[in-house]
Amino acid sequence: MTQATIQPLGDRTRANWIRLRTMIVLRWVAIAGQLTAITVADRLFGLQLELGLCYFAIGVSVVGNLIAIFVFPENKRLSEYENLSMVLFDLLQLGFLLFLTGGLHNPFCLLLLGPVTISATTLSLRSTVILCCTAIGLASLLAVYHFPLSTKNGGVLMMPGIFVFGHWTALVISILFSTAYSRRVTTEIHSMSDALVATQMALAREQKLTDLGGVVAAAAHELGTPLATIKLVSAELLDELKDSPELAADAALIRNQADRCRDILRDMGRAGKDDLHLRQAPLSAVIEEAAEPHMSRGKTIEFSFGQEGDVASHQPSILRKPEIIHGLRNLIQNAVDFAESTVWVKAHWTQTQISIRIFDDGKGFPPHLLGRIGDPLMRRRRSQGSTPQRPEYEGMGLGLFIAKTLLERSGAELHFANGSDRGSRTDQPRLGAVVEVVWPRSKIDAVDGEAAVPIGENVPITT
Repeated sequence: MTQATIQPLGDRTRANWIRLRTMIVLRWVAIAGQLTAITVADRLFGLQLELGLCYFAIGVSVVGNLIAIFVFPENKRLSEYENLSMVLFDLLQLGFLLFLTGGLHNPFCLLLLGPVTISATTLSLRSTVILCCTAIGLASLLAVYHFPLSTKNGGVLMMPGIFVFGHWTALVISILFSTAYSRRVTTEIHSMSDALVATQMALAREQKLTDLGGVVAAAAHELGTPLATIKLVSAELLDELKDSPELAADAALIRNQADRCRDILRDMGRAGKDDLHLRQAPLSAVIEEAAEPHMSRGKTIEFSFGQEGDVASHQPSILRKPEIIHGLRNLIQNAVDFAESTVWVKAHWTQTQISIRIFDDGKGFPPHLLGRIGDPLMRRRRSQGSTPQRPEYEGMGLGLFIAKTLLERSGAELHFANGSDRGSRTDQPRLGAVVEVVWPRSKIDAVDGEAAVPIGENVPITT
């Protein structure tokens, strides 16, 4: 699975996930609240309201809900346009009720924030802008045009003009702030959700390849015996059919094809046993396996392995986990994509740590994105005249996010920098991006520590 095959879900796609039943239930709650507020204001506080028009506005919402219940199936998913229409209707209906009940002098005018917040969390940016503009327009109209709130004694309940202006200002700011805040948080959550799904897909793919290798190894083992029998019988037939050249040629063909099948199964079995039996491998073998798909892409990949400090000279044997291989492969792919000619992969180990540094001689990471590398679905800031270095990718950072997530899952810490940030060293003239992956040795060491692979108990052979 490559980055190009993973497409994030758009706002319009997510808007289609909303059920009509959900919107109907929310509207019933709003209707019940409106009826309660009007009844209490009329019976308890004695306010003189336009009850006929108020009940008419609420009745329109009731009729709309009943039509939606009886016309459409219960499990209907609303489209972007249908969602916008329903939320816009609720906003206009609420604005009409506020017009009948004092406008901005009515404390329930704060409910104008509800439809706008719902739009910011579920609908597209265009729909959200439409609802925001509508809500601000309604608030502006309600500040000037409305039926006054009158008591039974003929008194008018109204706030001073400066308080109305302050109320309008606070309402407009609240609409803009709540919309932007909800939109931003929801976008982050959606981006992280998409990226985590892609990560799980990548890990599942690696696990399937590992399981497939085990199946291949088992098949090669099971077919070895019948192929050996076929070869033995064909060889005996070839000796007995020396006087019949045509039959001898057929027997020789059978033997040659059996040899060919044996060679194919040997290769398949070797690849399968790599996945089936090698739960651990030397550090260099794991790194070279991760880099193998990118060795023939026209860039030179140089490896360096060595120990640091007072440790044994032999390199550690580490766990051969799919997440480690796939994570390192993504990092090496990123380096190869942006390198001019050469990528360096340098591994070091001590008694407590195992570290891998990946360098390239490209232009390095964009400085303004260094602190955000590893975040999913990043958008690169480009001028209109600039062209992307990799036109087949959208620059969303999904590959680095997958690598970072998988490697951190194995216990690693990742650090991203540019070559200049590491200081100049005469023995390492590397100029491009630098990625450092550091594990506590106990996390991935397959011989010592908490992750050590146990050696099975010797079992005597019984007959």
